Order: sequence, then structure tokens, then C-alpha cells
Amino acid sequence: MMMPSIFGESLFDDFFDTVSRPIKAIRQPIPQVMRTDVKESDKGFAIDIDLPGYKKEDISAELKDGYLTVSAITKEEHEENEEDGTYIRRERSFGSCSRSFYVGEDIEDSEVKAKFEDGILKVFVPKKEATPPVEERKYISIEG
Repeated sequence: MMMPSIFGESLFDDFFDTVSRPIKAIRQPIPQVMRTDVKESDKGFAIDIDLPGYKKEDISAELKDGYLTVSAITKEEHEENEEDGTYIRRERSFGSCSRSFYVGEDIEDSEVKAKFEDGILKVFVPKKEATPPVEERKYISIEG
């Protein structure tokens, strides 16, 4: 039978976690931050990054030394007053996350396109034409 709870799956989960079910912490899934899908096409790479709860101004993308780094910062501020009550459990707080992708050193930042809508950051990185290396002939000087 399921018991209603404001704490977790069950009213007593938090209280008995360390005593009766210490293995639960191992089985819990790791929170998935910045889940990402990367799709390759002939023209380039489409990168979709889940950022639910973030605002456009909280997200930044930087291209440096061939790496595209996407960062997001949460900035929730709450004033606590004695008359409002005391928090029993608080799961929303300040935090940041980032993720980097190697896109190549020949990509310019003006070529990368990004759009944020419905909690998903959509980034498009174009492919560069592979230029064949120029064959360099090295001559050996002949004396005599």
C-alpha cells in the first residue's frame, strides 16, 4: 500500500534509509544532468541538450580550443521569514552544471548556431570539408 508523503516515496524513507535499507543509496539512479542527443548529418552535428527549469539568460555556450562548452546556472533566491514557517526539506537550491564537446579546432564561433526553446538547447555545429594534407617534399642536399 502506498502512503502519501511530502518527503519521498514513503513517509519513512528518509528516517529509515541508513538503518534498514543502506543499500538503497547504491541502487538509486544518478541524476541525469544535461541529457544530450547528438545527431550527425551530411551538413553537421545537431546537439539537443535538456535544460528544464533554466532560463535563456542562465545558459552560456563557449567555443575555445576546439571545445564547445555549455554551462547553466540556477539562481533561485528565497527569503526566509519566521512567520512563513521553517523548511523541513529543501530540494531546490543554487547550482551549476556544464558539459564539453570536442567539435574541432577549425570551427569558428560565428558558424555555430544555438536556439533555446521549451527547455531544450538546440546547437548546430557545421562540418568542415576535410582538406587533404599538402604533400611536403623534403629534399636531401647532395654534396660533391
